[in-house]
Amino acid sequence: MDRVYYMSKAYEQALSAFEKKETPIGCVVVLGGEIIGRGHNLRNTKKNALWHAELIAINEACGFVGDWRLEGASLFVTVEPCPMCAGAIIQARIKEVAFGAVNGKAGCAGSVTDLFALRGFNHRVSVTGGVMKDECAELMSFFFAGLRDQSGNPLNGDMREAGIS
Repeated sequence: MDRVYYMSKAYEQALSAFEKKETPIGCVVVLGGEIIGRGHNLRNTKKNALWHAELIAINEACGFVGDWRLEGASLFVTVEPCPMCAGAIIQARIKEVAFGAVNGKAGCAGSVTDLFALRGFNHRVSVTGGVMKDECAELMSFFFAGLRDQSGNPLNGDMREAGIS
């Protein structure tokens, strides 16, 4: 499986979030080489803490297969999953997770804790971190720098000027 290809598709979703002034996290779910679920953060747009990229993509993938079980599926997300999303990944029986940037404040694939490594769960998930990590981390940094910048609002600017595409 070409992890970089699928992560680039998740990155496209992250760019969609960025354009909506949402935290730029994107996700795709892949089964049998086909993308069956896509999502990007919409927490601010929907005013709902549950609208994370992973949950949106998992929901779409479940609708595609007609079941809550996504056995054999892989999930690609631009930032390490939080506890809620890691739990949903385990519950959906996803086989593999690949993420880009680490999440030092809420990451549950090794940064803050590792829910995927806990032996008590009835399902195990294989995890690969660091796929397109530089691009994913740069997008997050650019987004949060824009939130802190008091001299203007780069969120309305051109991402290409900053080397982000």
